[in-house]
Amino acid sequence: MGRGSSGVRRLVHEVAKFGAVGGAGVLVNLLVFNLVRQLTDLQVVRASVIATVVAIGFNYVGFRYFTYRDRDKSGRTKELTLFLLFSAAGLVIENGVLYAATYGFDWRSPLQNNIFKFIGIGIATLFRFWSYRTWVFRTLPAMEAVTSAESFLETEAKKPRPKQRVN
Repeated sequence: MGRGSSGVRRLVHEVAKFGAVGGAGVLVNLLVFNLVRQLTDLQVVRASVIATVVAIGFNYVGFRYFTYRDRDKSGRTKELTLFLLFSAAGLVIENGVLYAATYGFDWRSPLQNNIFKFIGIGIATLFRFWSYRTWVFRTLPAMEAVTSAESFLETEAKKPRPKQRVN
């Protein structure tokens, strides 16, 4: 297989692992959201922010030690700072959707809250996937070099060799 199909295969594998951690994070997020709504008198968006923060912590552990465990680990402080920065942006996206639905359109039933929380999570997830893989959990440069070298060697091995002339 060529380099292109290998890269697509790696991306599909990465998306699947991101989805597994993210799916579990969505469950944590929605569970905490509904528990906080049932057990407290907090406003809907405040309860959602608490749930999102819990899910961010859960997701960091899952992404670092499962999805992106093969990525560069040398700059943990920078990694965590960027993760929190992009997660905060995702939090604003996620809860902005819920805020607009609740206070802009007056959709306040528990079912409507959960629907728009879920929609917000979906939109924020697209942003988070892009930002985490691009800026937070960066590919090790050595892995890229090895992959590039392997694909070069595969390509070279498949090229027809000119016949040598014997004198």
